[in-house]
Amino acid sequence: MPNTKFDAKSFNAEAFKYKVGTVPNLKMNELKKSSALVGNPDIKDVFSSQNGTGYARIAMRGLADGDAVNYDGQTDITATSTKTFEQGVVVVGRAKGWVERDFSYDITGKVDFMDNIAKQIAEYKDGLDQGTILAILKGIFAMTGGKNAEFVAKHTTTVDGDMTATTLNSATNKACGANKKAFALVFMHSDVSTGLENLNLIERLKYTDAQGITRSLDLGTWNGKLVVVDDDMPAEEGYFPATASDPGALKVVANSATPTDGEIKASAVTPYFGNGAVAADTYVVPGTRYTTYALGKGSISYEDIGVKVPYEMDRDPKVNGGEDTLYIRQRKCFAPFGISYEKVSQASLSPTDAELANGANWSVVHTGESAEKDRTYINHKAIAIVRIFSRG
Repeated sequence: MPNTKFDAKSFNAEAFKYKVGTVPNLKMNELKKSSALVGNPDIKDVFSSQNGTGYARIAMRGLADGDAVNYDGQTDITATSTKTFEQGVVVVGRAKGWVERDFSYDITGKVDFMDNIAKQIAEYKDGLDQGTILAILKGIFAMTGGKNAEFVAKHTTTVDGDMTATTLNSATNKACGANKKAFALVFMHSDVSTGLENLNLIERLKYTDAQGITRSLDLGTWNGKLVVVDDDMPAEEGYFPATASDPGALKVVANSATPTDGEIKASAVTPYFGNGAVAADTYVVPGTRYTTYALGKGSISYEDIGVKVPYEMDRDPKVNGGEDTLYIRQRKCFAPFGISYEKVSQASLSPTDAELANGANWSVVHTGESAEKDRTYINHKAIAIVRIFSRG
């Protein structure tokens, strides 16, 4: 039966779900093609077997390690066992509804409503998933203490100025050493991308649609890594260290002083992107600090856990002369490799983006002993996730 009306009587949820799934989700599809997102059968199994659980802990197999003994016919061979690491994973649920007055009459006419709405929903869900990933990345780089702080320090690179041809290679090497070959994807703001394009460092990809029309995408490659450009990437206004001769430089004065032209109180220099606290009689310059993320192959496990009713229609004929409402629901799991979601601060059965961005909820995967000194942590070089701060 053709679906030409957007109302509760003729809406076919299964057909709509199929149509949404066939619309090209450009950013998420490219993210999956890059191999940064990979399926994880352990995650799929644990949530399938536990009948609706929103949080679980899964085992990560330890590597064979330890020192070999000298095989000389007189030295006993010692044996050790591999350690099992634990990773916490959480299901992120999201839902949304849209209401339209007499929508079926106004919009469908001779237009295929299924194509029109499915394209919009597919793009909207792309945004939901990308928002979840960015919140998770913010959270893991907000971790503190011990091995967590060590991970953050070694996997963060701060560029004094703009990105250069060597920035990505140096940042991935600092974080992962020889494992830098695992990196496959870079998330960046358009201002950062534009600077790299001006240096001819980014090559744009092309997309050919079903009609054979080819167009450029907001996607390219840098050093062979897929680049996803999005202005939802963090871009924070603040103050950088400067010298008196730098254009736009402001002299920092004590909080007790009255600033004149070209001066600023120390308390007003916030956020400050230098090291430590800003001091009087130094100079700063206002500017934007951009955050770029690089991800490796398999750096984030992804599973669509599913919901009972992903798409649903409701019609109220009396309100505003008749209204149609479309509801969507989804439950998905994004689990960064080597990083455990500890659920220290989560108010309900699904974390909000703010809770995902809370560093207290994350930890580098370890063997689970209660005392820090007894734990063995996964080697941070195996975690192919990098953060780069730059001014452009």
